[in-house]
Amino acid sequence: MNKLFGFLENKIAPFTYKIGSQRHLLAVRNGVMSTLPLTIVGSFFVLFLNFPVDAFSQWIAPHKAALDIPFRFTVGAMSLYAAFGVGSALAESYKLDQLNAGFLSMLAFLISCVVPVQVTQPVEGVIDAGRWLPISSLSAGSLFGAIVTSLITVEIYRFLIKHNITVKMPDSVPPAVAKSFSALIPTFAVVFVFWTIRYGLNFNINSFITTLISPLKNILVGNSLLGGLLTVFLIVFFWSLGIHGPAILDPLIRPMWDTAILENADKFAQTGNAHHLPYLFTEQFLQWFVWIGGAGSTLALVVLFMFSKVKYLKDLGRLAFVPGLFNINEPIIFGAPIVMNPILCIPFIVAPLVTTTISYFAVVSGFIPMMMAKLPFTMLAPIGAVISTNWTFSAGALSILNFCVALVIYYPFFKVFEKKQLKLEEEGRQAA
Repeated sequence: MNKLFGFLENKIAPFTYKIGSQRHLLAVRNGVMSTLPLTIVGSFFVLFLNFPVDAFSQWIAPHKAALDIPFRFTVGAMSLYAAFGVGSALAESYKLDQLNAGFLSMLAFLISCVVPVQVTQPVEGVIDAGRWLPISSLSAGSLFGAIVTSLITVEIYRFLIKHNITVKMPDSVPPAVAKSFSALIPTFAVVFVFWTIRYGLNFNINSFITTLISPLKNILVGNSLLGGLLTVFLIVFFWSLGIHGPAILDPLIRPMWDTAILENADKFAQTGNAHHLPYLFTEQFLQWFVWIGGAGSTLALVVLFMFSKVKYLKDLGRLAFVPGLFNINEPIIFGAPIVMNPILCIPFIVAPLVTTTISYFAVVSGFIPMMMAKLPFTMLAPIGAVISTNWTFSAGALSILNFCVALVIYYPFFKVFEKKQLKLEEEGRQAA
């Protein structure tokens, strides 16, 4: 076992750290994460508009169209914001002007992924003639197109800046004005490149990337139990090596997660039915049914530590309990430690796989709805489960059941670990 952990620490860990710190992957992760406040607020409006009380629904019915606007301009335009965020994040890593890079990324995304629609029939009070931009093109369905166009745009911008292919202004010109003029040639280049791709070559970047990535997306965040278990396993496996699992997988899976929950929210907003949504294995499914106390379902271990005969473990359990309630588990992961611990790593990996399987069958059987809202990860798991499944209280019960299952799985390994710590504690007292 020690040889295995040595191999993982010396060979696998450096490789994964290198991947996790790659410039473009970090930009994708940070740029998409920057949209989090918008998507959370938008999700609350979905919940508000679909609160399952008939009297409340009738009361807001006359104002529903107006109340739906915040959702449409947060969740409904998520890809537009992500384009700015990814471009800005990548520009920051290159020490380029973030504002210019963000604007150019949005421009490239709009040109390549959003096609204006010609009005054929006037809409009274809205438009009589001309063209309009469908907001659906800005939604989560275009997220991968937004990411790719943003990365390419910043590379074009960097190339031109690096080779001084810009408009130079005299030193007497105010810096803000000089920066604007320095972006003229990059702006022309971005427009020319993406206009040529989309309209000259008739190539839709977003459709191509979406088609390319959809098989992987359907496996990891769709309705496949094998894909869900693979995602869970990789996250806890990396954590067991002391590597932030989500940080490694985020550049790949974060756009998929965000796309999945936002498409679920959009579908729910249309139908009001949370049982028949496109994606089962959203991040919220893992958050409220599996990561109870954080990755590895560690709140169960925290509770066991609180009643340990070992003073250190008892103190650590009490210290980690409140953060664990709010799904922050670094104190227990590095304090126990779970990292590189051949005893505690086993339940740390096994417990989430078991609770993922239980939750999967609870959803596919129709007993529990799918997730349709994005909430802050620090919310208590049963409460988050109830709200995210359109106020389904049985979802909260499933969250509590999974905590109990994790408790049972952790218990025998905890006792073995406790026995070992008791022996070390006794040896320490005798030595003193």
